[in-house]
Amino acid sequence: MIRVENVKKEFVSAKKYPGLRGALKGLVSNEKVRKVAVDDISFHIKKGEIVGYIGSNGAGKSTTIKMMTGILTPTEGKCLVNGVDPCQNRKKNAKNIGVVFGQRTQLWWDLPLSESFTILKEIYDVSDEEYNERMEFLNRVLELNEFFSQPVRNLSLGQRMRADLGAALLHNPSVLYLDEPTIGLDIVVKDNIRAAIKEINEKYHTTVVLTTHDIQDIEELCSRILIIDKGKLIYDGSLVDLKDKYGTTRKVIMEVQDVNRAKNIPLDSYLSVDKEDYEITVDAENSSVTVSFDKNKLQVSDVIDQMLKHVDVKDIKVKETELGEIVMAIYNHDIVQEG
Repeated sequence: MIRVENVKKEFVSAKKYPGLRGALKGLVSNEKVRKVAVDDISFHIKKGEIVGYIGSNGAGKSTTIKMMTGILTPTEGKCLVNGVDPCQNRKKNAKNIGVVFGQRTQLWWDLPLSESFTILKEIYDVSDEEYNERMEFLNRVLELNEFFSQPVRNLSLGQRMRADLGAALLHNPSVLYLDEPTIGLDIVVKDNIRAAIKEINEKYHTTVVLTTHDIQDIEELCSRILIIDKGKLIYDGSLVDLKDKYGTTRKVIMEVQDVNRAKNIPLDSYLSVDKEDYEITVDAENSSVTVSFDKNKLQVSDVIDQMLKHVDVKDIKVKETELGEIVMAIYNHDIVQEG
């Protein structure tokens, strides 16, 4: 459905100089500043996939989305969406895609929501029969009829996001781009929108590209993620593989009778761990002790067994590395990627 081949986007701007003298110099200077926003990235997305496209602020996510929607033209490389070049055939591409930006709306601010949908129906040449069928589905999954006659300016943030999602889906696009669709929403509305996206994907096999900083959006909706950093694609794979590869830390959290005794147990000696190869860390807080270790080096059962031999344990919890912790480490460059 989407093919991005060796795409690069470079922005060129006049060099700015500080102060009044610098402003005058800028009028006659020919110096340019070049910034590579997207640097030779390639990926393919199949029909019906829900893919998370994530990265820190300024990584190049929005620039990539704008090239796939036809707003920007790549400096190098090629992008095809459903067989169409978005930049060369913008109108044809626009009829195949739907876009929701969390910070912007495509609805008419002073008109009732129903009028916005009527205008979009005409813009996309949606027949009366298709419109009625689509609205019946959208009213069911997004509950638009609750506020369908209200002016857009009077809608709450959650209502507007549901309305924007409905508007993007009115013409049944092949591809749906979602940029922060749950930003600023409460837990209930977030869950409703996620459920709606899942049902839309299942019913119409809509391909969804989701950019978000909400890790729960990724975990609940996406089976595959793309991670971009400083314009380069650094990960393309499943959530399971990402966790298996980088989420190797396990934590055994135990509520114990004697915290001081528990934190001083020489687990590395008992478990024959070479400190130069890997170190077990033990942290104590109040009545609990947390033992952190690499799951590829040690077994959880061995750690628990040694603790039970040397201290009275009231309760035990085993915690895996959360996706948010892995992504944060990648953003902070604590995890070194190899392309």
